[in-house]
Amino acid sequence: MKRGLQGVVEFLKRVIRLREFMIFIIVAGMFVVMSFASPVFLNPGNLLALLLSLSIEALIGVAMTNLMVSGGFDMSVGSVVAFSGAVAAMSMKMGFPVPAAVIAGLFLGACVGFFNGFVVAVVGINPFVTTLASLSLFRGLLMIITQGKNISPLPPSFNAIGQTVILGIQSPIWFAVIFVFAGDILLRHSRFLRQSYFIGGNEKTALLSGIPVNSMKIFNYTMTGLLAGLGGIILTARLGAASVTTGTGLELKVITAVIIGGASLAGGEGTVVGSFLGSLLMALIVNALTLLGVNVYWQTFVIGATLLTAVLIDRIGKLRKEKIALRKAG
Repeated sequence: MKRGLQGVVEFLKRVIRLREFMIFIIVAGMFVVMSFASPVFLNPGNLLALLLSLSIEALIGVAMTNLMVSGGFDMSVGSVVAFSGAVAAMSMKMGFPVPAAVIAGLFLGACVGFFNGFVVAVVGINPFVTTLASLSLFRGLLMIITQGKNISPLPPSFNAIGQTVILGIQSPIWFAVIFVFAGDILLRHSRFLRQSYFIGGNEKTALLSGIPVNSMKIFNYTMTGLLAGLGGIILTARLGAASVTTGTGLELKVITAVIIGGASLAGGEGTVVGSFLGSLLMALIVNALTLLGVNVYWQTFVIGATLLTAVLIDRIGKLRKEKIALRKAG
């Protein structure tokens, strides 16, 4: 009986130590508080709008989680979202059928990701410098091609990708749910993707263990670009137009959500579910500020403050683990 009870206690302790559990508690607490603070909060329309606002962020967060687990990150996803959506829109304006235009947008996103991965893994340039350059490069190229003008109208069959309602829920939310569910299972249990944890934990050891480190890095960046391209197509279809400002600042939101969810800037840690909860927490904060009548300009400040807080929590956690390791070694 005692052993059984001790086992339950140990299990509960492990659960409580999980970052996902703590975020879930915070999210649940915010739901309770906001349900009393605003009568509109629990309105189905508001909840669906909240989920819709984080759907693209959560979708890209699936790939960003895997990338950050392997020790990298991508600052260019916001630009890729805009560029991929614009390429798909321009393709349709040129007379290409919708499937071909979608493939063109996805292919562009994957190419940008491959470019980032190649420069980081093979050329050896820092991920921050590489992807920051890509952010400006492709946003600028988009402005040159479109002359800063939106592209519309778009075919109804294309718009249906982002505007179709299934069981009362808009399609971008379904895309996010499917990819988060599949991404979490694959990252936790797929032998192929779990190599990212070893690379992020200790790249040299991973290389000596026979893991193709450079190939995995290129794959992870390519997948991030591909999902950013998919996010751009879905968002463009939802809006019914391609805009040069689409995705501005999205990279900070995605990276913040992934870090809040438990991923480390040093690599080796993180889960897709944690990243989704991070996105949900940030969306809840913005939604709460809006419903409470707080000035909209505070939202950008809150995102920055949340990112800084998440990084500090990550750093404190690392220092704590190092102290525990030193105590055990001593």
